[in-house]
Amino acid sequence: MTQNADSTDAGKPVAAPPSSSPSMAWLLAARPHTLGVTLSGVLAACTLAWHQKGGLDWPVAIVTFLAAILIQIATNLFNDAGDYESGIDRGERLGPDRAVAKGWLGTRQVKQAGLGCLALAFVLGVYLVVVGGWPIVLLGLVALFCGWAYTLGPAPISHGPLGEIFVWVFFGLAAVLGTYYLQTGTLSRQIWILGHMMGAFASAVMLVNNTRDAASDVLAGKYTLAVRIGLPACRLLYAGMLAVPYLLALSQARHWAHVLPHLTLPLAVLLVYRMATWPPSKRYNWLLARTAHLQLAFTVLWVLALILD
Repeated sequence: MTQNADSTDAGKPVAAPPSSSPSMAWLLAARPHTLGVTLSGVLAACTLAWHQKGGLDWPVAIVTFLAAILIQIATNLFNDAGDYESGIDRGERLGPDRAVAKGWLGTRQVKQAGLGCLALAFVLGVYLVVVGGWPIVLLGLVALFCGWAYTLGPAPISHGPLGEIFVWVFFGLAAVLGTYYLQTGTLSRQIWILGHMMGAFASAVMLVNNTRDAASDVLAGKYTLAVRIGLPACRLLYAGMLAVPYLLALSQARHWAHVLPHLTLPLAVLLVYRMATWPPSKRYNWLLARTAHLQLAFTVLWVLALILD
């Protein structure tokens, strides 16, 4: 078990570690089930670039993916530590266990690990700047800052009503457009549409998370969008978010293969039904994970459609 020497963690109950290996605590803190959100955006953008220009710069694609994943992991680590410090994770959680709240890892070491991930992303970003120029400088600096400011800082983004918008813009538009620009040196109408498709999925994942935690967030002074608009509106908004990628994909269909992403529509309908009928509970953890899986499945079939086109 990892013992915690941080002064901010004094008196924190230390639960049994999730595994005999300390690495399991770090794996859970990184929240691997959410990383498909980043993978989907980068994969889709690279495929569209390959489809339109007939080739792909693989070193740039790999570095882009690694930098994006590192920023998302850093954001997750800061969220783990920051939510404990602010008192959000000190009560009974409906969500999955958090490493700091359970005493598996210390607040300081988790923050340091998050900063380490951002530092590595910065190093990788230097190479991407050489390839993409000043637009990538601007995008990279904003991404690094937002990874920190999402939970930490004087006005955490995750504590207000803009979390879903942030995720839509950052994990949708920014990730997709930035990846595509690095491959092609330009932007197109199709990539903007793709960015909104990926952003809608990612925002739906965030909405499930915030809807699940709305009751405890109010007690901790965290006024997310779910807290402000209430459960019925969250259910309608979730259905709308999941509808966006399918409608946009349908609007772009020009070949029989473009119907492939719509094979995931039954799962989307099931998730909308579950969201509409389940009260916020631990079952929302299943709903959150399946929403992320839905995005990845949709993306893989969308990629396959482009390959067949």
